[in-house]
Amino acid sequence: MHGWNGKLLRVDLTKGKAVSQEYDASFAKTFLGGRGFAAKILWDELKPGIDPLSPENKLIFAAGPLTALPLPSSGKLLVAAKSPLTGGYGDGNLGTHATVQMRRAGYDAIVIQGKASKPTTLYIHDAKTEFVDAKDYWGEGSLQTEKALKKEHGTSVGVIAIGQAGENQVKFANAVSQGGRAGGRPGMGAVMGSKNLKAVVVRGTKTLPVKDAKAVKTLGLEAYREVLAKPNYDFWKRQGTMSVVEWSQENSVLPTQNFREGVFDEADEIGGFAMEKIKISNRGCPHCNMTCGNVVEDSEKLPSELDYENVALLGSNIGLGNLKEVATLNRLADDYGVDTISLGNVIGFAMEASEKRLVDYRVEWGDFEEAKVLAEDVVYKRGIGALLAEGVRSASKKVGGDAEKLAMQIKGLEVSGYNCHTTPGMALSYGTCSIGAHHKDAWVISWEVSVGRESYGEAKVDKVIELQRLRGGVFECLTTCRLPWVEVGFGLYWYPKFLKAATGVDMTMNDLFTIADRTFALMRAFWVREYADSWSRNMDVPPARWFDEPLTKGHFKGATLDREKYDSMLGVYYGKRGWDNRGIPTESSLARLGLRDVAEELGRYVKLSV
Repeated sequence: MHGWNGKLLRVDLTKGKAVSQEYDASFAKTFLGGRGFAAKILWDELKPGIDPLSPENKLIFAAGPLTALPLPSSGKLLVAAKSPLTGGYGDGNLGTHATVQMRRAGYDAIVIQGKASKPTTLYIHDAKTEFVDAKDYWGEGSLQTEKALKKEHGTSVGVIAIGQAGENQVKFANAVSQGGRAGGRPGMGAVMGSKNLKAVVVRGTKTLPVKDAKAVKTLGLEAYREVLAKPNYDFWKRQGTMSVVEWSQENSVLPTQNFREGVFDEADEIGGFAMEKIKISNRGCPHCNMTCGNVVEDSEKLPSELDYENVALLGSNIGLGNLKEVATLNRLADDYGVDTISLGNVIGFAMEASEKRLVDYRVEWGDFEEAKVLAEDVVYKRGIGALLAEGVRSASKKVGGDAEKLAMQIKGLEVSGYNCHTTPGMALSYGTCSIGAHHKDAWVISWEVSVGRESYGEAKVDKVIELQRLRGGVFECLTTCRLPWVEVGFGLYWYPKFLKAATGVDMTMNDLFTIADRTFALMRAFWVREYADSWSRNMDVPPARWFDEPLTKGHFKGATLDREKYDSMLGVYYGKRGWDNRGIPTESSLARLGLRDVAEELGRYVKLSV
């Protein structure tokens, strides 16, 4: 087998054992890698209904056949498990040297089960795996933990760690690497904490087994040059995703005061140009020549790496217009190992619930000092923080009354950085995302604004599916970063060429789309199996606020989503996906994707349409 190592590392923390397991070429060609591997393993090996924070859950770190090769932005790693936040399939990706080291150690994925008897660091060095006492690191933040582990094991190792949020099993804790690169917002850090797994440290010395090393090198050099030559490259290097703040403000989609508005009076103070004034350096992932990590000096004179999502959710969404203070909240979140998007959501929820006197807690919009205290209370589950640490879906239900109207979530995952009062296509993207309300699978909003946001027609459904296939399917399975294509227009035609050079397997983009559709159907089946008793199309409906509470500011003052038109659009989406009117894949569509065994298993829990 070329391109793929053909091996997984199976780790049982309870037994303190690790074994290498081979997989065959048919598995590789069917699921490709990354998200495809993770979804298949979790579907096959988890019993429905298990507690996500129990030893029975499995934590997966997975790469794809292009990961770690000298190709543009190939330094990505997928982390997946059953989500403690949503109860469904959960994953995320992050750029990390750990993915390069894992592949060089001879593995395409690490599958971890059980629970260590005490805080533990997993140290993988090629074929050798050690279970190292982590008591000295337990209680430390992720940033300090990584520094200490690199001092202990050498600066070339890859490290993925959790902070105090993961240790305390905050439901939206994530995994952190490289001083602030975080992934797994549906609670992958909490799963690590539940297993007493403080960190994974990886060192590999092997050469990746590509089919045509000369072609990989040649293609890589040509591709890197193309990225550098793109017209938008220089501006991208200056601002990265931070320019989206101004774009979102201009188009009335910037989440403001818990998503009740789409414009923020102080947007200019937290945007890309404001960021440039306090920027001190750039950071990037392995094998990337369009580094997007904008490092600034925060209000406590410490470095903080900013991007659009954390600034939107910890800035305008909580009414905070001081970028250095936003940067401080972001750095603290990274060190605690807690997702910045969900943290900004729960703080915004608390501020609005306080304003409306729904909770016995007082915090004002834009209060930086109280937001810092609240973030720490979430991480350590103190006072109202214990409630918020469960996520806004759970918190709003426990508060009761009108509080559920303030919970900006879909399937239990807090909404990322776009207000969708006026963008039905993006609302559909959120509604049908494979992990909950996240933009990663189909960032359709830019296209939608350019072609007309008023439409609920078939073209938008087609575009959402197209982007889900590309962003949430092809890139997540290969496993490489989508940003060269998204942000500077790097050609998609490169990827089949990369794949053939690496693996010898000749796949067209349509072949890759089939794998993407197979993976999406598998993740949807996982959700349906977990929610069999209560599943309905309401699971794919955005927050009520976007339908019921008009915007009061900006060019689109008075606008809302149309509930009936959205529901009609959702039905069209189901039809194109081969799902029934409940949003469940039909028996025939699963069979067409080579998932007859999945149909048989799913049919034990829900009645499938033919």
